[in-house]
Amino acid sequence: MLDNELLEQLKSHFSGLVGQYVFSVFPSQHASQAELLEMLESLATASPKLQVVQQGPEVPEVQFDLLKDGAPTGIRFHAVPGGHEFTSLVLAILNADGKGKLPDEGIVRRVKALKGPIELRTYISLSCTNCPDVVQALNVMALLHGDIRHTMVDGGIATDEVTRLGIQAVPTVYSGDKLLHVGKSTFAELLDVIEEAFGAGDAEVGAQDAVKKAYDVIVVGGGPAGISAAIYSARKGLKTAVIAQKIGGQVQETLGIENMVSITYTEGPRLAADLEKHLRSYPIDLLEHRRVDRIINGEVKELRLKGGEILTAGSLILATGAKWRELGIPGEKEYLGRGVAFCPHCDGPFYKGKRVAVIGGGNSGVEAGIDLAGICSHVTLVEFLDVLKADAILVKKLQSLPNVDIVTNVRATEIVGSGATVTGLKMRERSNDEERELSLDGVFVQIGLVPNSGIAKDLLDVNRYGEIVVDARCRTNVPGIYAAGDVTTVPFKQIVIAMGEGAKAALSAFEDRMRAA
Repeated sequence: MLDNELLEQLKSHFSGLVGQYVFSVFPSQHASQAELLEMLESLATASPKLQVVQQGPEVPEVQFDLLKDGAPTGIRFHAVPGGHEFTSLVLAILNADGKGKLPDEGIVRRVKALKGPIELRTYISLSCTNCPDVVQALNVMALLHGDIRHTMVDGGIATDEVTRLGIQAVPTVYSGDKLLHVGKSTFAELLDVIEEAFGAGDAEVGAQDAVKKAYDVIVVGGGPAGISAAIYSARKGLKTAVIAQKIGGQVQETLGIENMVSITYTEGPRLAADLEKHLRSYPIDLLEHRRVDRIINGEVKELRLKGGEILTAGSLILATGAKWRELGIPGEKEYLGRGVAFCPHCDGPFYKGKRVAVIGGGNSGVEAGIDLAGICSHVTLVEFLDVLKADAILVKKLQSLPNVDIVTNVRATEIVGSGATVTGLKMRERSNDEERELSLDGVFVQIGLVPNSGIAKDLLDVNRYGEIVVDARCRTNVPGIYAAGDVTTVPFKQIVIAMGEGAKAALSAFEDRMRAA
């Protein structure tokens, strides 16, 4: 039963519904069937446009379809969508009604060009914070494309299926028995994956003419640095666009933020929402779910985007941030989602009572070790250096745990497995090159971030870490191109620093523009 406060909020959200929506529940003897019906019937009280109907053949586990005006939307929930996924259910209704945050015309064109029929299943955990993004993106694709069907599957209910497929990480996307994707992802990344797997029609026909636009400044990246750069550019009266896969960037994955000056505490998703709200208060074109394929340098910079769009600008600011660093050793990619994971919060429950290793002795690695020690039978933390780099208070906590071993001054060389799951981790002692192997069930990789500088490496100077080299004014070696935030050589990758660097890049671009006028 949903509480009264939540129901009042839902009544407000659903007050403008136009379509008639049915939760078409399959009959089932499953233990969670009563819970599902209670949730949906309670939700249906929020609007006369919502109805619960039990129909169809009996199924072994709970599941229901979302119908609009008597027709399938392509969205199915093989779950009792509570926890973080309750939002996915609410958004499915709103999005089906044409409400909420939906892709713009350029992205809609790409989705509609996908070659169907396409059947997708996303395996999730109700405690996973990354899963709703994938579920919601694929639900939207199903709503936009009449030949795409998407099912969200709770791994805690469909246990036999999870075991058969060997799933050990969420979110995991399958088509039939073919694995398409594992882990957190953006709408743009998922669209790329589906295009590659199923193909697309000529989505680019007319696209260049239809959406080719010219700007004074284009900012690539939607994190704190990119949003700051865009706002400062717009405040100078410049025609500005932001190209982003997702607003917030890495901030979206930060649960607690306590070092933003003047803000005692906030959380990543809330900060990302605040950034977007501030951005949209200015006349800035926000082009989400985009990926830059190519930058063509000249007096006017030309950006060619995935899907055929072409944008031009006199100034370009790169604020593309960073992503999780991979080990790059044998077995890592092969066992991704089957024993190799990057998110202890999302995937930790799959390793309850099992033996795991965490690779990385910084704050993220030590925090992961502490969290996993409460779930797993044993945790081995593996660090390349001879000391842990994490804060002393975290190291002390880790050292106090009875089921944790700490191994330093070793190099992970291979993740080994049975072909189905991970069985061990090979390491070499850096002092004597002696090799040894840990017997375990999973490996969590926590070795920091790598800059997202791929689109600029052939054009701009980068250092040996892949960071874009900038001067004190965020200028790169190419006139008219600036860079800011975690993708650059500026030290200390912090939100507040990224915001300042974004502002600095915008002001530098404006100053150079005025001097050239």
